[in-house]
Parts: sequence; structure tokens; C-alpha cells
Amino acid sequence: MQDNKPLWVPSAEAVARSPIHAFIERCNGEFGLSLSGFDDLHAWSVAEREKFWSTVWDFCGVKGERGAEVLVDGDSMLGARFFPDATLNFAENLLPGRGEADAIIFRGEDKAEDRWSWDRLRALVSKLQQAFAARGIGKGDRIAAMMPNMPETVAAMLAAASVGAIWSSCSPDFGEQGVLDRFGQIGPRLFIACDAYWYSGKLQDVGSKVAAVAKSLGVPTIVVHYAGDAEAVAGKTSGASTLEAFIAPYEAGEIAFTPLAFGHPLYILFSSGTTGVPKCIVHSAGGTLLQHLKEHRLHCGLQAGEKLFYFTTCGWMMWNWLVSGLASGATLCLFDGSPFAPDGNVLFDYAEAEKFAIFGTSAKYIDAVRKGGLTPRKSHDLSSLRLMTSTGSPLSPEGFTFVYESIKQDVQLASISGGTDIVSCFVLGNPLQPVWRGEIQGPGLGLAVDVWDDNGKPARGEKGELVCTKAFPSMPVMFWNDPDGAKYRAAYFERFDNVWCHGDFAEWTEHGGLVIHGRSDATLNPGGVRIGTAEIYNQVEQMDEVAEALCIGQEWDDDVRVILFVRLASGVTLTEDLIKAIKTRIRTGASPRHVPAKIIAVADIPRTKSGKIVELAVREVVHGRPVKNQEALANPEALRLFADLSELRD
Repeated sequence: MQDNKPLWVPSAEAVARSPIHAFIERCNGEFGLSLSGFDDLHAWSVAEREKFWSTVWDFCGVKGERGAEVLVDGDSMLGARFFPDATLNFAENLLPGRGEADAIIFRGEDKAEDRWSWDRLRALVSKLQQAFAARGIGKGDRIAAMMPNMPETVAAMLAAASVGAIWSSCSPDFGEQGVLDRFGQIGPRLFIACDAYWYSGKLQDVGSKVAAVAKSLGVPTIVVHYAGDAEAVAGKTSGASTLEAFIAPYEAGEIAFTPLAFGHPLYILFSSGTTGVPKCIVHSAGGTLLQHLKEHRLHCGLQAGEKLFYFTTCGWMMWNWLVSGLASGATLCLFDGSPFAPDGNVLFDYAEAEKFAIFGTSAKYIDAVRKGGLTPRKSHDLSSLRLMTSTGSPLSPEGFTFVYESIKQDVQLASISGGTDIVSCFVLGNPLQPVWRGEIQGPGLGLAVDVWDDNGKPARGEKGELVCTKAFPSMPVMFWNDPDGAKYRAAYFERFDNVWCHGDFAEWTEHGGLVIHGRSDATLNPGGVRIGTAEIYNQVEQMDEVAEALCIGQEWDDDVRVILFVRLASGVTLTEDLIKAIKTRIRTGASPRHVPAKIIAVADIPRTKSGKIVELAVREVVHGRPVKNQEALANPEALRLFADLSELRD
């Protein structure tokens, strides 16, 4: 496929029936405009934020009282307040349906399968809400959950939101200290955990971990049955009961939704915590709802009754993003476990059986499918699939090509990027414009996204810092345990005054799209020239001999030299010929400056629970500095592979 031609162009029919097209027509009629496409709409949405966000509220049918004011102190990033007079309830907006139609479909590898109607979901939310209220849990109280991505988790979150409690979750594969590093900071009133879970076909027992975490937190615990013996786990945990016992006294009825301020805290999410204790990022109910509705309805074209899937755990913000799909009347397709158990077809089997409209996953997953030699386009009926999204790390140009050649030709592929910091996306896809190889389609509506150079000037034709120059609704309310806001300001506003600096190294393309070259704090600086790590990964990870790579800058001889670590494919050894081939691939595919000074084979590469490689942690180990919070890693033992390497002494 040639780079001078788009990989996908929306048909006139698809554009005409898209919600974003209807939204443009509404704006044109209501405000006397003549917007004619995405670029026009984006420019207007940034210039007229009050009109834009109030129209999103109305167009998406937000349930609540909007109030007279839309935006107060809008010129101040830290002082701006959206919908300051509004009241709403997040859970009410996520429960639009009734009846026997599917609200949630669940698969746990090949071990579990379930379907939840809207009535079944509402019934459990009702019982949980009554049980929470009976224990005095209400506005501002925290509920912490160590749960699989299963329907009961969604119901518990909705019940918490219905009474104004603040929800925080992680996945059950976190270690005991990793859980406590997160939940221990926020003082929860209640802890919810599963009895066991499946991963890669194996039963994972969590009973002792549940008991230990519950003891440390010192709060009542609810044990949810999934793959083990909930009664046995509850019996060994002080102050614990099973979910069935917890809700037994209550009958399902109408749910009482507490009206809350637009800025009322809804979620506490956590930074990765690979360089210290995780930051506790607090997100508002109104900001999260409005931003997710905008992304789902306008950017993804999500319609009521469509099947929405994202491969995620409850420890990644994409779970929060996925669950909000209920607000559009979509059916959530949940999956828990390994996407390669029993084999690499499991998610495509699921997509075919349930007729996914949207298939969300990570760049790493797409690359693993490619390296596994799978061709779902030939093996599966994916005719219902119209949008595939990828996040977690930049999707390589070769990843784009693979999707269109081997998964589906007629599909919109949207690489998206944002993060835990905003529980949403800064840059993502849209149904009105072509998809170009290796490019994110464009900025989010209502977000004044730009790329700036080191002098705080817009960068064109060069790489720079991804910034947002105007306030937006899904900015964090605050960081927990940050009374004067110092940690919050330091995280985003120290680089440029009154401008959000996101920490991504990015570049505009000639098509008006963006390329993310990696995290700014992981960029390499040999000879004072900034290089994004993704530029190196895009080359080396396309080689069949290389399963995965990690790149750092090593301080050396008053400069920085590029070090490339490679995890090789099974049966491959790092010979001089292979080193030469890797360097040649990087030199010709990127530039001579990208060529590493050293290439070293390692048995494993450390990553977070959500699958992101941890360049900064490896950089610390290489330089003999401690890594403070190894509990954040899925495989912390891998860090030892990078300590005191003889190859790095000369």
C-alpha cells in the first residue's frame, strides 16, 4: 500500500448517516453557520466552546439540569468551570435502557460466558444501591474494587455513582503492595474483590491477597463470585461477605439517582506509578460523561444497539471509557483474561459471534496478531465491524498496513491517544476524513490541541510537545491528597504558563493528522537531537527476528548514547549479522541518528499491568538508580535483566 494514498475513505452514504454529520447540520441550523466538514467543526468547537459543549449536551440527550452558565473563567486552565450550575447523575445517564435486550455481553477466555439484559443490570444496581445506602455510603465516599472486567463490576460502579460515591478500580493481577499503593491513599469505605480469575487457561487464586488487602485497608469487603469459591474467600477475610449475602435483604426496584454537581468527583484513576507512588487523579461525573459522549457519538459514530468492545482491564482508563458506551444505548462486550487463550483467534471469534461494530484494542495486540501469522480477514466474518481503534502506544505504519491487508479492508482504523490524565483522548479518529498510514486522524472536538517547540511556539514540519491551550470539561478535578494543587500544577502546567503540556512527543502531518513519537520524558537526545523511541520501534519490531524492543538513552561521555534492548523471537540468537541487519533497518527506515550504539538481547521486557513498556524504569536500573514502585509492573522481575550489564561499561 502506497503512503501517498489513503488506506480508507468514508463513503458518502456513511458520512450522511453518521451522527457527526447530523451534529454539523444542527449547529449550522441553530447558529446560522456553514460548517462543511470536520476541520470546520473543530475550529468552531474550539473558538466557541460554550456553544459547542452546550450543543453536545443537547444532541446527546444528557439527563440533568443544565443551568444557565456553560463556562466560567474560561481563559484560565486551572480556574475554568464548565456548567457550574448544572446537576446530573452519571449512573442515570448510563442506564437509558429497560427490558430484555442485551446491555452487557461477557466472556472470560473460553471459561465463562454470560448475557445481561438492561433489566438484569438495573436490578443489581438497585440492590447494591440499597445495600450501600444502608451502610451509610454516600456522597464523596470511596469504593475500591479489585475486579475482573465483568458485568458485576459495571453494576457496582453504577451503584456507587448513583449515590455520589467515588469509584476506583484495579485488576486482580496487581500484587498486594500495588493494590495498597493505590487504594491505601484514598481511604475507601468499602473494598470489592473477586474470588479468583482465569488467565491464559489457568485458575488464578487471589484469596490470600484479598484477605491481606482487606486487613490493611481495614474496611468491609465484598467478595464477588467468578472463578473460585466466594464463600471460602469471604470466610477467610475479616469483615467480608459474599455479594449474594450483601444484597440478600433487598428487592430490586426503581433506582434513586442523587442529583450532583457537574464537577462532583466520579472516578479516582492512578498514574502508572513506575517512578514513585501512583498519583491519584480525580475525574468529575459531568466532565467524564460529556467527553465520552462526544467521543463515542461524534468521533466513533456509536449508535444505540451497536456492539462496543474494548480489550481492557479495570486498571486501565479504557475500561472507564468503554463503560460509558452504555450512555449511548450501546451493548457492551466485555472480555477478561488473555487475548491469546486458548489461541490468537479468541477475540475475532467473539467479534464474529456478537457482530462487533467497534473493536478496540492496543497497538501491541495488533502487532502480536501480525507476528502470530493470523489473517482474520480470511478466517472470520467481520462484516459488521466498521471501526477499529488502537491505543496504549503508537501504532506503527506497518500496523496500519497489517490491519487493512489481514484484518479488514473496509474498516475505519483510528489510532487514538490521550490517557488517564483526561480519562479520554486528545487526538483520535473521526468518520468524515480519510485514514492515512501511520497517522492519527486529528484532534478531539472542543480541544485546542497543538504541537509546540521548546520556545512555546507552534511547531510545523517538526516534532514538539503535545499541548492543549484552552480548558476542557474532562480535566481532572484535582489530585487526591494534594490540598494546595502543587502536584497537579507540576504534572501539566510547569512547562508552559496556562497551557496543558501532556508529555507526548508529537508532530503534525501534511494531512492535518498527528503522529505520536513516544513520551517526552523517554525521548532520546544523542548529540542534543531529540528522537522519539517509537521511531525506532517502528523499524525494529517489523523484523521477524525481533518479538519486542525497548530503547533508552544512556548517559555516556558527557552525552547520551542510544541503547536498544531486544527480546528475540523463539529460537533466534543475536548474532553479529543480526545486529548489522537491525542497524541497517533503522538507518534506512529512520535515520543514521536513530542507530543505537549498542544492541543487547534480553529474555524479557518489563511492562505495566496495561501492557506498556517502561522505558523510564529500565533507564533508572541501567544507571544504578532505584525503581521506587515495582508493584506497578506486571513482571517486575524483568528489571533485574538490565542491572549492571557488562556490555554497557564500554
